Amino acid sequence: MSPWPQIRPVGVTGLLVSFGDSLTDRANRAALAFRASLEAERWAEVAETSSTLASCFVRFDPVTTDPEALEARLAGLLGARDWYGAAPPEGRKLWRIPCVFGGARAPQLAEAAERAGLSLPDAIAQLSTTRVRVLTLGFAPGQPYLGTLPEAWDLPRQTGLTPKVPEGALVLAIRQFVLFATSAPTGWRHVGQTAFRGYRPEAEAPFALRPGDEVTFPAVDEATYLDQCEADPSGLGGATSEPLS
Repeated sequence: MSPWPQIRPVGVTGLLVSFGDSLTDRANRAALAFRASLEAERWAEVAETSSTLASCFVRFDPVTTDPEALEARLAGLLGARDWYGAAPPEGRKLWRIPCVFGGARAPQLAEAAERAGLSLPDAIAQLSTTRVRVLTLGFAPGQPYLGTLPEAWDLPRQTGLTPKVPEGALVLAIRQFVLFATSAPTGWRHVGQTAFRGYRPEAEAPFALRPGDEVTFPAVDEATYLDQCEADPSGLGGATSEPLS
């Protein structure tokens, strides 16, 4: 019998509802659906929720909430349906975020393509057309982890760090993209560059992307990228979105 899903305490203020011990498409979909349902329930004892690659974190106030009672209530919600087969959350969007692949803007694409066993044109064609899902946000505010890429891109992280990639960098490892919301060092390979700001504190919705959204990165040349940097003061960098049914 599978041990999943399971609930365990995290410190004195949280409970973690896990649907697997590693990222799988099935576990991620279940975590997103469970969190969306819990948010819709609006339980008074739940102060905050967030989703990870395969789990849903539930924060509560230990002064006003009995953790055992909350755990029992979460277990009841877990048993109410098959979360692995649940529909995706409502309100999702399909984003198209223009991206420059390779060249001086993204210098590690050639190495990544070689490791994946693909020519540079084939690598760009595959990375720019594969639709990926926002699996979770993390590391920096509004920063998405996106997957899952085709098996050829199951590349390990680098053994060393790239000292810094810019905001909007598209980096790759272990069949995932990360779209950097800030300039930072990374052990992931810098394969693309966008003019997209994932974290916009001045906007009504500071986090542009949400877990469950789907994204493609259509390839553009550097001139188009520079035009988008100048022409789009919103920080979306030429990105467009539409509702997903």
